[in-house]
Amino acid sequence: MNANEEEVAPAVRAILDAAAEREGGSERLAVDARSLTDAFDAVEADGRVPIISEVKPTSPTTEGTRDDDPVELAEEMVAGGAAALSVLTEPEHFGGSTENLERIREAVDVPVLRKDFVVREDQLDVVESDVILLIARFVDDLAGLVEAAESRGFQALVEVHSVAELEAALAAGASIIGINNRDLAKLEVDLATFETVAQEAPDDVTLIAESGVSSVDDVRRMRAAGADALLVGTAIMDGDVRENVQRFTNATQETQT
Repeated sequence: MNANEEEVAPAVRAILDAAAEREGGSERLAVDARSLTDAFDAVEADGRVPIISEVKPTSPTTEGTRDDDPVELAEEMVAGGAAALSVLTEPEHFGGSTENLERIREAVDVPVLRKDFVVREDQLDVVESDVILLIARFVDDLAGLVEAAESRGFQALVEVHSVAELEAALAAGASIIGINNRDLAKLEVDLATFETVAQEAPDDVTLIAESGVSSVDDVRRMRAAGADALLVGTAIMDGDVRENVQRFTNATQETQT
C-alpha cells in the first residue's frame, strides 16, 4: 500500500484497510470491453456532454441510502443519456456489490466502470467490467497494475488528485485519467483541482472530471477546463435519475472546447 495512505482521512483509511483484506478472484479474467472513448465520441457527435452516471447507494460523504433496484436505476440513467455507468462494488462503506455490477452490465449497452479500491492484481479478477478504476495514490506498482488490467481486456481509468499523481499516471501508461476534485486527505471538494491539474495533461489523454459536480454551471466549468467527460454520483442519485442525467448531458454546447 502506498505510504500516502497515512495522510488520508480516517473514513478513507477504514476503506483501504478493508480493501487490503478483501480476497481476489481465483481465475484470471479475459474481458471483451465496450469502448469508453467511443461512447464519449458518440455522445459528443450528438451535441451532448458525456456523463458517467454513478449507481451509488450510499457513501461516507453522503447522507442516507437509496434502496431502489440498481438495475432499474441504471436503465433510467441510460434512458436519460448517460454515456457510461459507474457501479460501486465496495460493499462495506458504499453499499455496492459485484452482483449489482454483473446485473447492470447485462442489462445495459453502455460501458460500465467498476468503482472500487483495487490494490492488488488478483482483485482485478473478481468481476468483469468494461473499465476499472485504479487510484494512483493507493497503488504501489501503478504501471504493473495498469498493464495487468489492460492485458485482461479492461480499460484502466487512473484517478489522480495532483500534478505529481498525473505525472505518475502518465509514466504508468495511463490514457484515461480521472481528476478527482475531492481531496481524500480531508474529504473536501474543490473544482479548481481539475482546472489546475488538467493544464498539465497532454492532449492525447482522455480527461474525466470526478466529484463535486452538482449543477449545469459546474458541468460548463469542467468542460471549459478541458474535461472530455464528467463522472457524477450524488447529484444524479439525489432525485429523479433520468431527469438529472438529462440535465447534465444536455448542458449547452458552449461547454465544449
